[in-house]
Amino acid sequence: MDKIKISTAQFENKSGDKNYNLSIIESLAKKAAQEGSDVIAFHECSITGYTFARSLSKEQMLGLAEFIPDGASILKLTEIAKQNDIVILAGLFEKDKDNNLFKAYVCVDKNGLVAKYRKLHPFINQYLTAGNSYCVFEIHGWKCGILICYDNNIIENVRATRLLGADIIFMPHVTMCTPSTRPGAGFVDPKLWENRETDPTSLRLEFDGMKGKGWLMKWLPARAYDNGIYAIFSNPIGMDDDQLKNGCSMIVDPFGDVIAECRSFEDSFATATITPDKLDQAGGHRYIKARRPELYKDIIGQDHKSEQKVIWLDVDKT
Repeated sequence: MDKIKISTAQFENKSGDKNYNLSIIESLAKKAAQEGSDVIAFHECSITGYTFARSLSKEQMLGLAEFIPDGASILKLTEIAKQNDIVILAGLFEKDKDNNLFKAYVCVDKNGLVAKYRKLHPFINQYLTAGNSYCVFEIHGWKCGILICYDNNIIENVRATRLLGADIIFMPHVTMCTPSTRPGAGFVDPKLWENRETDPTSLRLEFDGMKGKGWLMKWLPARAYDNGIYAIFSNPIGMDDDQLKNGCSMIVDPFGDVIAECRSFEDSFATATITPDKLDQAGGHRYIKARRPELYKDIIGQDHKSEQKVIWLDVDKT
């Protein structure tokens, strides 16, 4: 595999305004391509918006959702990818011919749809159907996977995607800055966002504290380190409906080190060069080879009834 340059983006999306959101995706993708990026990744539901969907009826969700790959948004992403010679990953709500609804994330290049993934643990709207399969595909010779937001908190999902061959896992989110049972969690006052130009320090303290990045750093580097993968984390910045999100879009290498991170309050992206040498050098590579599945395959694979609930705000389920 040759090295590639990947950008992770963040922006303030507008609820239900796909044309606006796609225009920002186009602008950031164009700029990333001009700076040499081969790939750019955006957050969960970056095309449609996210939090506002908690109050939508099934009819409204069906009106918002699109068929994949024939929907207008996929066609637009393909156009953007072709014009800028860049691979784009972005999220939206999907519907099928039977009116089932899914939380989807797609990879598109200049030739069209490369991969589609449906969130395994969807929240925000009661009419969403859970996906039932993992997704591994290639970008420029690299094996890649996708896990959306809460999917990454179920550690078996990350390990399974790695065992299926993924060296890079895209992890689009809409997360942080919400109440939880964990100490230090909570909303960030939207007034701090309104005053970000005159008082950036107070906002940054909230964004980087236990309401935001402090929680993220408890687990995200571990997912990359334990599995020996590159983690591409993307998250919105600013208001998503009535909830303030803190961005912190970043790329974590197989050593668990943050090698690129968005630190601006503006719509932006951060870029890292992804090299294959770290895959073999990192501890996760050795841990995979040292596994003894005969000891625990029946434990991990035992019958289990999931207690997942469709609640948009429940212990960091976002």
